[in-house]
Amino acid sequence: MTTRSIRVLLADDQDLIREALRALLRQEPGIEVVGQARNGLEAVEEAKRLRPDVVLLDVRMPGLSGPGAAARITHPRGAPALVC
Repeated sequence: MTTRSIRVLLADDQDLIREALRALLRQEPGIEVVGQARNGLEAVEEAKRLRPDVVLLDVRMPGLSGPGAAARITHPRGAPALVC
């Protein structure tokens, strides 16, 4: 029986942070970073395209914040989402 990896999308406006997170997650068995985004709008588009299991979002990003992106990813029609 094979176990499916947890597919992660990283979103942060700082390249260094994204690369550091990617390097850390790459060391964990069962986790696969499937994509990266530089802002909230890119995160929404990449989440639609890649369908990851987890989206790790920076709170403050240009264009659309992490909570704003989470709301759109969770509820595409713009309904409110719980963001912790």
